[in-house]
Amino acid sequence: MRGLFLAALFTMGSTVTAMADDIIKVKTDKSVAEALDALEAAVGNAGATVFARIDHAAGAEKVGTPIPANQVLIFGNPKLGTPAMQIDPLAGLFLPLKVQAYEDAEGQVWLTYEDPKETMDELDEVEKSPVIGKMQGALKKLTEAAAQ
Repeated sequence: MRGLFLAALFTMGSTVTAMADDIIKVKTDKSVAEALDALEAAVGNAGATVFARIDHAAGAEKVGTPIPANQVLIFGNPKLGTPAMQIDPLAGLFLPLKVQAYEDAEGQVWLTYEDPKETMDELDEVEKSPVIGKMQGALKKLTEAAAQ
């Protein structure tokens, strides 16, 4: 079934190029920093708030164990998060949303995020609510815009 799903994605020409274990990967020709700069701008333009930008590669460098470029943007919008927490306050444990940009071993840069349906799969009422679809749509739109 997963193979059929991936084949459909490739056929549609989507920028989403892989999905494994509910981790969605969006390929970009930008550098990690450029991709997260673009994502940060898209998040701001969408009316959401950026809470943090974490540079894992910089942290690794500080302890003498370099890794390829790798950053995470943490952001949210109360219009999406609040309804989830109204359904189940434990949704706050999984919010705000986050997207990682990283360079793989071949030098390819990816924007990645976990499908919110998977993130909140233990919260049955939240997982079944329309807010999950809105989060999925927002993450897809934002990462695809940042990847361009």
